[in-house]
Amino acid sequence: MAVKIRLRRMGNRNAAFYRVIVQDGRVAPTGRFIETLGWYDPKQEGNNFSLNLDRVNYWLSNGAQPSETAKSLIKKAGALPVEQAVTGEVTEEEVPVAAVEAEADAEEVAEEAPVAEEATEEKA
Repeated sequence: MAVKIRLRRMGNRNAAFYRVIVQDGRVAPTGRFIETLGWYDPKQEGNNFSLNLDRVNYWLSNGAQPSETAKSLIKKAGALPVEQAVTGEVTEEEVPVAAVEAEADAEEVAEEAPVAEEATEEKA
């Protein structure tokens, strides 16, 4: 099994937000994934990512191939001092508020769209 460590886009247009995931290489990049290892917010200032280094090292030792961006994030996380090293489980509190709000907005828009389609069908 070819395992990949990839970034999956989660945010809206002009509000990019990514999750760092482990995925089977035979599955489409937008398909199912095995595990979430962290997040990355390119628009955030300062420390704009969080990774579970224990799990990253586990997957790398089992032959997972990181993408270029994931490799860069892993390298940056490994270079951080021990007191700033990003390890452990990624919690909901660590995910930026703007990313959570953007994801919630996208879900609301997706829920409203079928209602509008039903209304136009009823008029016809």
